[in-house]
Amino acid sequence: MPTTETNSTTTSQAIARELSLPHKQVLATIELLQAGNTIPFIARYRKEVTGGLGEIALRAIEDALERAMTLAARKATVLKTIAEQGLLTDSLRAQLEACSDLQALETLYLPYKPKRRTRATIARERGLQPLADLLLAQAALGKTKQATLSAFVDPNKEVADDQAALQGALDIVAEQWSEDPSTRTWLIQQAFHGGRVASHVKRGKQQEASKFELYSDHREPASKIPSHRLLAMLRGQDEGLLKVEVELDDTQVLADLKPKLVRNQQFEFHNELLATVEDCYERLLMPATESAVLQSLKAKADEEAIAVFGKNLRELLLAAPAGPRVTLGIDPGFRTGCKVAVVDGTGKFLANTTIFPTPPRSDTLAAGKTLLDLIKKYKVELIAIGNGTASRETDSFVADLIRGHDLQITKVMVSEAGASIYSASELAAKEFPDLDVTVRGAISIARRLQDPLAELVKSDPKSIGVGQYQHDVNQTQLRKCLDRVVESCVNSVGVDLNMASVPLLSYVAGIGPKLAESIVEYRNSNGGFKNRKQLAKVPKLGKKAFEQAAGFLRIRSGDEPLDNSAVHPESYPVVSRMAKKLQTDAKALVGNATLSQKLRPDEFVDGQFGMPTIVDIIAELGKPGRDPRSEFRAVQFDDNVNSMEDLKPGMVLEGVITNVTHFGAFIDIGVHQDALIHISQLANTFVKDPNEVVAVGDVSKVRVLEIDLPRKRISVTRKFP
Repeated sequence: MPTTETNSTTTSQAIARELSLPHKQVLATIELLQAGNTIPFIARYRKEVTGGLGEIALRAIEDALERAMTLAARKATVLKTIAEQGLLTDSLRAQLEACSDLQALETLYLPYKPKRRTRATIARERGLQPLADLLLAQAALGKTKQATLSAFVDPNKEVADDQAALQGALDIVAEQWSEDPSTRTWLIQQAFHGGRVASHVKRGKQQEASKFELYSDHREPASKIPSHRLLAMLRGQDEGLLKVEVELDDTQVLADLKPKLVRNQQFEFHNELLATVEDCYERLLMPATESAVLQSLKAKADEEAIAVFGKNLRELLLAAPAGPRVTLGIDPGFRTGCKVAVVDGTGKFLANTTIFPTPPRSDTLAAGKTLLDLIKKYKVELIAIGNGTASRETDSFVADLIRGHDLQITKVMVSEAGASIYSASELAAKEFPDLDVTVRGAISIARRLQDPLAELVKSDPKSIGVGQYQHDVNQTQLRKCLDRVVESCVNSVGVDLNMASVPLLSYVAGIGPKLAESIVEYRNSNGGFKNRKQLAKVPKLGKKAFEQAAGFLRIRSGDEPLDNSAVHPESYPVVSRMAKKLQTDAKALVGNATLSQKLRPDEFVDGQFGMPTIVDIIAELGKPGRDPRSEFRAVQFDDNVNSMEDLKPGMVLEGVITNVTHFGAFIDIGVHQDALIHISQLANTFVKDPNEVVAVGDVSKVRVLEIDLPRKRISVTRKFP
């Protein structure tokens, strides 16, 4: 972090220019971040300070600040390294300090960077750098070529003759040309604007590479290649099946490059230098350029893929909760049967069993009786069925049971993605040490229906299955993005302090895993929290953590009504003033929309609380602790369609969107295999970005276009006449 006011101001000005934001807002945000404040807290409770910047803008500032600090640290290292070599001139220092990105900095640093032993390194060790300097200068020598070269012949240094001297010097020339920042930048630009990314199957890998048939002999402009296609090609290369390259018009590039490097046609070694340009291009420049271009394209593709993953995860986490109702979860299976678990409205485990409603045993009578007994005993209101193996058969069995006994119960198909990983995790083992992993899975399925957010935070976001190429992208950046998404969702919804698990509490602003464990341990030892003030008694939870977290923690039926709202404790005195203005008490004001609407925000603005905060407080008083998630709705699968074999072109089915990508969306229509809605089939009008029209969790009607049984592919459309 910047330590001086000048550095801080310079950094904030640069970030303001980069993001096109007012400098005052950027500087204020940086100061809040440096003071240890979290993004959710700043976005919600410091609007006056930042000028009302939203979470997206705040994250952009945070990222830009991190990049600036990384660049500053790298500059310091580079400057120190070059200075220790005795090669840091005032001009070079100015160039390095003016660099605004890491790539430009590394390009300037390249000639001074310690490197492996190369042909040029060996030539320098043999005393041929002065000869290389003569060749690079391309000035008249004043003597013959032979005389020039003979001066550097030294058998003791393994320079046996004129040709050895010349070749060694040309190796140095080639390396220095390849490390010239302007030459490298020019060639990279040529590759980006005129090059093509190409892929082809490696020799002898034709059969193994069938899944990459689209890319067996594929090429497209580097400037236009979509991220998902590049990642697919690179995956093929990582698996040893494809070779991915950057192609240029070598003849044209060399025709343009030679006059840039070989300037004096009268120079005695003119022809030798022209040949060296070709060697430099083929051996050094082009491989480096290809690497730089593919790396840059990969970084961009990663960024786009991670953004899609993050958006899909947000939609899934913020899916409508079915609510605190007694729920029966079923983890379907054929041979081992269906694992059944019942949880109460708070998610507390009540009972479990195993039923066999499907082949090979198909004991539907016993299975039905068992379920009916559980439903009656625990007053079950919801049935959650995992969407894995045997899901449609189990769903059909449950549907018949509900109809046959006229049960007033809602059944819902729930995604199992990541449930098995959670069930076998240390966290699940700690929560249910005496239960089998399959029973834990059934419990998780039930809880996912009650509150998707509270349950899904227990799983690694990568295992939830809403991304594309999640194992191919930069894992550090992916983790950072997904953690931010989870943090944002958790804090936007709020957390019940007396029910939340350690994983859920961990994502509350200012808390983290260690404090989350301390909170749960305190709760288990002392009973539920009666008010937010009690958090001060939790070991190691200091004032800063309380400030950051308190507004996002809810206490139902506690001592203080405001503790079940998003009103921050620091603002309680403001509510007291509001109540006094209306000649009532704060308790009567909380949840009374009619009363709160009588308040005039401008009457409560002061030096500490500005208009944005006052407006938020009044809105929260009207609907305290309101859940921003949509109302729950269950998808209705067609009871007559249970597998791909049941599908026919033209069928209109209802399903739920499970994944959104750059080329379309996938939808679960209840046949074990998600169907693809290509981007061209998402709407009757042109769609540029699938996210504009669909989101993960959306319930939608589609019409079947094509069924490819051998390849297990289903194409559907949202276009209707």
